[in-house]
Amino acid sequence: MTERISDAEHAVMEVLWEESPLTAQEVVERVPAERDWSANTVNAQEVVERVPAERDWSANTVKTLLGRLLAKSIIAHEEDGRRYRYRPLVARSDYVVGESRRFMDRLFGGKLTPLVAHLAERDAITDQDIAEIEALLKELKS
Repeated sequence: MTERISDAEHAVMEVLWEESPLTAQEVVERVPAERDWSANTVNAQEVVERVPAERDWSANTVKTLLGRLLAKSIIAHEEDGRRYRYRPLVARSDYVVGESRRFMDRLFGGKLTPLVAHLAERDAITDQDIAEIEALLKELKS
């Protein structure tokens, strides 16, 4: 993914990443399950219903955001009668990798150590975080 997405577009993407190919009724009655992120497809109204209510976005706002994401080739759409169904073209994990890399490159010269040091200096790392990092490093070494 080369184009950045706004915070608003990201909120819409979280909705699309969360969904599996479902009918409108199945979306309403959604039950958490393992998902194949590349196969997600929902329509604009379903996105409107799924975006957190505190954003208080209209259907037109969400449709505008979907249009922007389409233009950036981050999502795709297919006709379903008189409406479109949307699905991500970028997996959430790939998005996270790209955003993490951009963040580290922009603020820490592409290095992880200064990021961790920055967090540690500001007491932003808990003992639990340290234990998890140590376990991860141990696993990576073996």
